[in-house]
Amino acid sequence: MSIRIFKSLWGMEQLSYRESIERIAAAGYDGVEATVPPPEHEREFAELLHEHRLDYIALIGSTGQTLSAHEESFARGIERAAALNPLLAISHSARDCMSFEEQLQFFRSALRSQSAAGLPVGHETHRHRAMYTPWNTAKLLEELPDLRITADFSHWCCVCESLLEDQAEALRIACERTIHIHARVGHAQGPQVPHPGAPEYAQELAAHEAWWRTILQARQSSGFETTTLTPEYGPPGYMQTLPFTRQPVSDLWDTCLWMGERIRKSFR
Repeated sequence: MSIRIFKSLWGMEQLSYRESIERIAAAGYDGVEATVPPPEHEREFAELLHEHRLDYIALIGSTGQTLSAHEESFARGIERAAALNPLLAISHSARDCMSFEEQLQFFRSALRSQSAAGLPVGHETHRHRAMYTPWNTAKLLEELPDLRITADFSHWCCVCESLLEDQAEALRIACERTIHIHARVGHAQGPQVPHPGAPEYAQELAAHEAWWRTILQARQSSGFETTTLTPEYGPPGYMQTLPFTRQPVSDLWDTCLWMGERIRKSFR
């Protein structure tokens, strides 16, 4: 099983597309994960990826006040993403406040839209969204055999205020249905530790690495030769900051590099 590591543009908004992509390529990443660029930048973005031989993972999401609005916005998003020929799309899908039946209806519609676009989608396990807990995600996956996820279990640690010790069955199902990993280490009180290498978070790092290893083993057993992964850590506002200064407690670029390098060595 080979692992292809992508760099998110989250936290690099102060740079131009050219500056960001050149830096990502120079650091040895395999690709870029980002929202679909505005129409006026689509061609530039695609040309930069081609110039630096980087693959693309598109980030989309559903929005709106009604179920139909979420269905329609997802359909528009997947159509725009597909035009850029990404390896796959990641979606922040539906809402946690929808009823389970409404969530099922959304994902049935989403599966039709992504099939029409010819693009695989990993619906992210994310707070505020339908897949905000392990148990709700497991129910959705059991109901919809074609549904696949992007595993960001750091969110579940925060929501469940634990390292998911009592969620073994839901984790098993989720790992089997994962097509992309967001390799961010969370903890019982938040979705992002200050730095995954800090010794005080060794237990959290070990738990997440065990989940990622299970995903890789499941994909290998299913015949996949490659898995994509993004060490997706967030900038200040998401990253902890020092009181009164708003100074980040870690360097975002270095944190992502550290996580990516550890994964290359640990899961070689």
